[in-house]
Amino acid sequence: MSATSAANPSRLKERLQRGPAVLAPGVCDALTALTAAQAGFEALYLSGGAVAYTQLGRSDVGLTTASEAVNVLARITDRVETPVIVDADNGFGNALNVQRTVRDMERAGAAMIQLEDQSFPKRCGHLENKALVSKAEMCGKLKAALDARHDDATLILARTDAVAVEGFEAALDRAQAYRECGVDALFVEAPGSTEQMRIVCERYAAHIPLLANMVEGGKTPVLSTDQLSGLGFRIVIFPGGTVRFAARQLQRYFETLKKHGTTSPMREEMFDFDELNALIGTPELLEQGRKYQ
Repeated sequence: MSATSAANPSRLKERLQRGPAVLAPGVCDALTALTAAQAGFEALYLSGGAVAYTQLGRSDVGLTTASEAVNVLARITDRVETPVIVDADNGFGNALNVQRTVRDMERAGAAMIQLEDQSFPKRCGHLENKALVSKAEMCGKLKAALDARHDDATLILARTDAVAVEGFEAALDRAQAYRECGVDALFVEAPGSTEQMRIVCERYAAHIPLLANMVEGGKTPVLSTDQLSGLGFRIVIFPGGTVRFAARQLQRYFETLKKHGTTSPMREEMFDFDELNALIGTPELLEQGRKYQ
């Protein structure tokens, strides 16, 4: 597959015009993106946390760079045609940095680019002690992002982390200001109850697509996609579930290998050599190569 379809994000823009909510699982590299695409998901989500966890083995506390996120994104869109929503953190700087980040991510095939109102260094939305830029500064960054994109089918998603910093009402106020900037979707991070999620949807769902972030063990109740769609959300992400699942399974694998000195006890839970090659398309790739011999 090529990046051509992924670099044309109109599929996601059109899909968000109708229900039910789009479920976008978190991915962290081309392999997880490929397996998610093969499972039939309509969109994928690349979080800054996933980049930090897998590329650095570190926490989501603003250690990653824009180029690291762009490089991971480009490898994903080169392999799958499924639209990718990408977390651009706080744009990696001021409004001019935001513009460069948007241009780079759009060229790398992003269908939707998420920008948040945290100051630098930022941190995971479900960690404590976050800090925000002013509402005015964030509006400037969002307007810069909208001006920077080449194609208005490349969607800009505005996220506010104000619930944990300034309170729920302030978060609603910021969301309204960001909507008035002309963004394509809104993301109120870490509401603390189903009731707060309902209020967000009552306020905005009729006007603009809303994203719900499901974090296992986080501050927001974890609901099903059907439940969230019923509330009014149009995008549902499980951004870190893939890495959390994989990390636990890898821990089991390495502990078993160390103990037994062989992979035999885990054999039934693994692909063999041919099965993995079938999944990643090795036969088709070799056949393609033969056309040029």
